[in-house]
Amino acid sequence: MDGIVATLTARAIAALSHWDLPDQVPELIKYRENAVFKVRLAWGEPAALRLHRPAYHSPAALGSELAFMASLRDRGLAVPQPIPAASGALLVAFGDGPYYADLIGWVEGEPLGETGIPLAGEGRDLPAIFRAVGREMALLHGAADAFRQPPGFERPAWDAAGLLGDTPFWGRFWDCPALSAEDAAYLTDLRATLSARLAAIAPSLDYGLIHADIVRENIFVRKGAVAFIDFDDCGFGFRLFDLATTLLRNRREPDYPAFRAALLEGYMTVRPQASASVEHLPLFLLLRALTYIGWAAARPDLPDNAARLQRYLADVRSLAEEEVSGK
Repeated sequence: MDGIVATLTARAIAALSHWDLPDQVPELIKYRENAVFKVRLAWGEPAALRLHRPAYHSPAALGSELAFMASLRDRGLAVPQPIPAASGALLVAFGDGPYYADLIGWVEGEPLGETGIPLAGEGRDLPAIFRAVGREMALLHGAADAFRQPPGFERPAWDAAGLLGDTPFWGRFWDCPALSAEDAAYLTDLRATLSARLAAIAPSLDYGLIHADIVRENIFVRKGAVAFIDFDDCGFGFRLFDLATTLLRNRREPDYPAFRAALLEGYMTVRPQASASVEHLPLFLLLRALTYIGWAAARPDLPDNAARLQRYLADVRSLAEEEVSGK
């Protein structure tokens, strides 16, 4: 890992030459899809330098993400502010990759939580936070509807094909060598069933640009207000997909019913028209759970991949049973 950090840090220093910043050694704070570094701006404020994972998104898609974020920020949404390079570009290419990097403003606050660790409730009004998340999500969807896409705008789609088609964006969840034959057959049958169900209701659902990954780690909380970070997977999708993403990893919390009610209440105060489609939320919880299997299946080199797949599969089976029973 030390060698990887040294390589990424050297790459980050090369990327920083495109901005008028003080000499510094960037601090690696996250390495998953992207490598994210904490840096200092000329006036001393922190910012986040992102080195994008090669071949994950095209340059056009990366530039589109930044344009969308900038528009949301201009409309008053609490999201990171893209910071132009010396050339005025929001996205820079450098090195022999070429590699791509951008610089975005720092978001103050603390993550709502961490996946797999119970939410800390001491000193926090968690239902109020979930209500604020729902409201902010609805404001994001409204701002997305008002966003004028620039020429060449390109982002992935979490439509029926992106979720259940032959090549879903996050991987073929039913076609994973690490799955048993029984599990693969189960997921194949489930995919067919869900494809038919989604096709029947899709025309009536709210669809547009979404964040697509509003999980605990991407919700920053400060004095009761919330902000969303990490738009790396934003794209076109059903708005229920965003709600399901926020709820999915909180299902095991003892106060989950209160969190769910608060999230929906906050959302409906801004977008009451969504109330007619809430009955389909269990379906989208299941669809979101399937994406995690596809994500892990496409990354067999993860050290805990086998355990991940079993956890994700157990979640899918549980959600499928609940969805059928109408719970």
